[in-house]
Amino acid sequence: MKAIRHVVCIVAGLFLIATPVLANEIIIALGSEPTTLDPQIREDGGERAVNDNVYETLMARLPDGRLTAGLAASEPKLIDAKTWEVKLRAGIKFHNGEPFNADAVVYSVKRLIDPGFKSEQISFFSTIKDARKVDDLTVQIITDGPDPILPGRLYWMKMVPPAHSKDPKFAETPVGTGPYKFVKWNRGQNVILEADPGYWGAKPAIQKVTYRFVSDSGTRLAGLMAGEFDLITNLLPEFTKKVPQAIHMLGLEHPIIILNADGGPTKDVRVRKALNLAVDKKALAEGLFEGYAQIAQGQLLSPSFFGFSKSVGPYPYDPEKAKALLKEAGAAGATIEVIGTAGRWLKDREMVEAVAGYWEAVGLKPKVRIFEFNEYLNRLFDRKTRGDAIFVVSSNELMDADKSFSAYYKAGGTGASNSDKELAGMIDAARSETDVVKRAALYDQAVRRAHDQAYFVWLLNIEDIYGVSKRLAWPGRVDAKMLVSEMKVK
Repeated sequence: MKAIRHVVCIVAGLFLIATPVLANEIIIALGSEPTTLDPQIREDGGERAVNDNVYETLMARLPDGRLTAGLAASEPKLIDAKTWEVKLRAGIKFHNGEPFNADAVVYSVKRLIDPGFKSEQISFFSTIKDARKVDDLTVQIITDGPDPILPGRLYWMKMVPPAHSKDPKFAETPVGTGPYKFVKWNRGQNVILEADPGYWGAKPAIQKVTYRFVSDSGTRLAGLMAGEFDLITNLLPEFTKKVPQAIHMLGLEHPIIILNADGGPTKDVRVRKALNLAVDKKALAEGLFEGYAQIAQGQLLSPSFFGFSKSVGPYPYDPEKAKALLKEAGAAGATIEVIGTAGRWLKDREMVEAVAGYWEAVGLKPKVRIFEFNEYLNRLFDRKTRGDAIFVVSSNELMDADKSFSAYYKAGGTGASNSDKELAGMIDAARSETDVVKRAALYDQAVRRAHDQAYFVWLLNIEDIYGVSKRLAWPGRVDAKMLVSEMKVK
């Protein structure tokens, strides 16, 4: 009741300070500020929310998840086992007037896959070895072997302007081909976009969108209720019936705990299994998310993803067995460093603290460290500072096992904490296998090995929940993109 009264008080205050919003503009409240607006640097939820409207990709997805042509004029064509040919739409320009053509595509591809560029997305594109121009509207993309999901990868890779991207301030002043162009980034406050009158595609109905950075979920809710915000992310499940509109769907986000399999107490597989057995995932789904979540099936995949395995399931909740395994491993009473963040994902701090509580209940000494998001990302991408366990919510817009596995399962991946060469070999083999049945079998093997080795604590598959104002119409998307061009003001 105290929490509800607190929210009500905030709402009352915001009614006094809320500023009017014009009919053709909206305000979106995000849980975190972008760490960069360079779309090829890192996987950052705040960055994607903004840049998905500024930049475009060769392939796109419909709201239901089906692939379709984007900046490409048609789907890529396989020329030989290692060569895909892409035809481009004609007459498209970047917001600064630079032409979008084969040169821009070749530049964008080579920029991202260049090891010297140090993109944190590079594992998603590690099969791509080169790109070459055939003519102004034709590009060939060369892979290191058969790559059956190359079209899906091109849905993820944003195209950047060759000249402007060399500007030292490019990460602060994005320029794309999308329906919205960048106006201003007020650090710590907001990012402002406006509809591009010269956009090549269908003209968006909303002319201006402002992204506000509001880490506290209660404050986001209060702003929505006060009419200050039109759309808020990570709506708390307990408030879905209190907001003007709530949109929810099983999304792409999978909260997990990455365990260090190469050092510390979690090097022992018995400890890693114990950490899984100690957590009551059903209680997390029902208690924290009020049913807006499903128990993860012992893998970093949803049932709709290619590569999902029916051969494994969740570790059961068995604290007594967890205690026995810890005793057997000589780890009873061990200290486990747990790293997390707060405000980026729905109930992220609460999940970290709940998991730590379960681990404490079986005799461990969890040391929880919550970092602001930028520092948290530094630790996530640096194995030396990742700790024994780090909480992360993985989002797989490719809807294919390759993205999740190459980043989190494969040794050397940006989020991996193991040196399992056998598992890495399975993932590499699946990546180049063009036979669908054989490829699925390889992923089944990889899923079972990662499960048996307990490289993670797989927690939940959570629904995306958005709070929406009365005046905004938006159908939502299965890929979690917030495309303003699909929104309308009633």
